[in-house]
Amino acid sequence: AVDISSEVLAVTERNIQAHGVEHQVIPIRSDLFRDVPAIQYDLIVTNPPYVDAEDMSDLPQEFRFEPELGLAAGSDGLKLVRRILACAPDYLTDDGVLICEVGNSMVHLMEQYPDIPFTWLEFENGGDGVFMLTKQQLVDCKEHFSLYRS
Repeated sequence: AVDISSEVLAVTERNIQAHGVEHQVIPIRSDLFRDVPAIQYDLIVTNPPYVDAEDMSDLPQEFRFEPELGLAAGSDGLKLVRRILACAPDYLTDDGVLICEVGNSMVHLMEQYPDIPFTWLEFENGGDGVFMLTKQQLVDCKEHFSLYRS
């Protein structure tokens, strides 16, 4: 479990203890992949901040209690998603898969990257804006994201 926020990781620690998964989940304080050990994973699931500037200005009151750091992601909501797409292949096994939530910013993602074969996941109880890409798909589209690796 990776997060940049110490407060979020404190909650993560409590949840790890409460569910008895101390040997399965390791909390890591990191700005995306920066401090994540250089090993490969079969699955990366991420829910980064993805709210674009327009939606941030129209955010319902109940979301205004959330820290902006956990919501705002630039003018199109893809600031962190691009970095994830750039770096994820280095952390995935050959058969690895990335699952990423982008919410309403899926519109911007599809407009800006129409050639990338995002698989949009469907949910039994509604919701959208979650895509899947394999490591190979990420490698095949790396030229789109190479400048976002830092």
